[in-house]
Amino acid sequence: MEDLTRKVGLAQINTICGNLEYNAKKIVQNIKKVETDNLDLIIFPELALTGVNLDNAICRHPIIVDENIKWINEIAKITQKTTALIGFIDKVESKYINSIAIISNGKIQKIIHKSQPENIQINGITYKITIGDDYCNLLQADSDVIISCNSTLSRTYKEQKLQTIYSNLAKKLSTPIIYLNQVGGNDGYSYDGGSKIYDKNGNISICAKTFEEDLLITNPFELAKNKTIIPQVQTAFSLDYEPDLERTYKTLVQGIRDYFQKTGLQRAVLGLSGGLDSTVCAVLLADAIGADNVFGISMPSKLTSQESKTDAEILANNLGIHFTETPIKEMVNTTDNCLQNLFSKVEEKWDCRYSQSYTMDNIQARSRAVILFGVSNEFASCITIATSDKSESYMGYATINGDMSGGIAPIADVTKTKLFALARWLNKNREVKNAIPESVILKRPGAELAIDPNTGKTLCAEDALMPYEFMDEIIWRIENKNENYHQMLNSEFVYEKNNNISKEQKTEWLDKFYRRMSFAIYKWSILPPAIIVDSHSINKCEYTQPITSSQINYKGISPEEIQRKICEA
Repeated sequence: MEDLTRKVGLAQINTICGNLEYNAKKIVQNIKKVETDNLDLIIFPELALTGVNLDNAICRHPIIVDENIKWINEIAKITQKTTALIGFIDKVESKYINSIAIISNGKIQKIIHKSQPENIQINGITYKITIGDDYCNLLQADSDVIISCNSTLSRTYKEQKLQTIYSNLAKKLSTPIIYLNQVGGNDGYSYDGGSKIYDKNGNISICAKTFEEDLLITNPFELAKNKTIIPQVQTAFSLDYEPDLERTYKTLVQGIRDYFQKTGLQRAVLGLSGGLDSTVCAVLLADAIGADNVFGISMPSKLTSQESKTDAEILANNLGIHFTETPIKEMVNTTDNCLQNLFSKVEEKWDCRYSQSYTMDNIQARSRAVILFGVSNEFASCITIATSDKSESYMGYATINGDMSGGIAPIADVTKTKLFALARWLNKNREVKNAIPESVILKRPGAELAIDPNTGKTLCAEDALMPYEFMDEIIWRIENKNENYHQMLNSEFVYEKNNNISKEQKTEWLDKFYRRMSFAIYKWSILPPAIIVDSHSINKCEYTQPITSSQINYKGISPEEIQRKICEA
């Protein structure tokens, strides 16, 4: 049944996880806005009242569920003729269930639970209500409109995948689909909004803003004026990040901004090394919380180049953030002297001292962290920022209680090659152009913590690890194709198309990657909240792997070798 006089409201809101009063007031404000507009219904996202990702907190503090039920009953009392669909958590016996309350005329008319899609009648129109991925179970057209209440993360190529699913489903069932998503940041999660209606032909007839709250009032039966062209989903690794850079930027800025606002924090202090990672973090922070709330500190050691110190100061001036320099030489020397005396005593009992170690490297990184945490402890509503990127996190090329330390890790799900592309994008697309010095983008990344014995110069990261282009493709293949060691060894990488490397060199790099990844797992569990950007991540809010699993054989083993080892047992 099609009725072109019908109107619905799509309330795309930004909630605070667990703050029932804040979320309820936002819901009520939107209901009141549409009560005079003769709407059939107004729709809110999945778990709009409670916020998402409260699973463990709810198990430990079930009062959250009891309170959210009180709120949903009180909200129902203010509704009139316009029906409201509100996501909340229902309690059935001892179970807590992701649910939608259908309320109108001062009371709850019906409750629909996740995984149990149901039809409801409103003014002669049949709506099928689904929650999250319930749409996967829709096999027949038995309603006039399908409503999908969601909380969908912003991820690489998520939009293309969703459009393919919803467009094909709407076309197959010849039924309009209302996709309602939330917006806003929640620790590592960043929701991009983009609520929309697919017409019965599978085309998008209307779309809400992305990364902003929005209230769309529209008719679900209106046909799209143009055919929706669905972009291709990436099927192979590519260094062409351009199509995804704006979404990446908005995801990160929203995640940072909401993390600060929803926790009551206001200020950020970070080390400005003059390198790519801290540079991009500084730009994102300035855009998310305001330049006046960001303090960059250059903390040079005896190995820090003049170029790095200059680049850090130029960046700070370009961004308008606060800046100062404080050398770490005295702190490093004092710490080293204390430790050398201690090491001599320990060595009397243990004969396993390394001939070469990373102690001095880490003393420098941790001295800087002490300074930054000192500032955050001394000044109100301030936290330090962890500046590690995804590539180096995979390899464990970051220091615990050093550059990994902070209240939030903005770029921990962004690979190094994508960071280079993002830096250039920022210089072109921010209101203040070219804030990032070109020298930062052109220089080879390195922590300037140690001397390379082969060159006598400060050690570059790629010399210690491998080329970032090669490393980032390994990460992409693991996360997106689930490829194993031998599949990678026997296929061509993008890096190999432009660089002549031997099979021995490729084997060495793969061996190094898997070896270092195995022993980096414990560092992943220590990393502070990190904003998810990619299709998959190693951020602890969505990926867990036992630290004791470092003995996994990523190369695999033949049945014959297995039999031989069994016989040896």
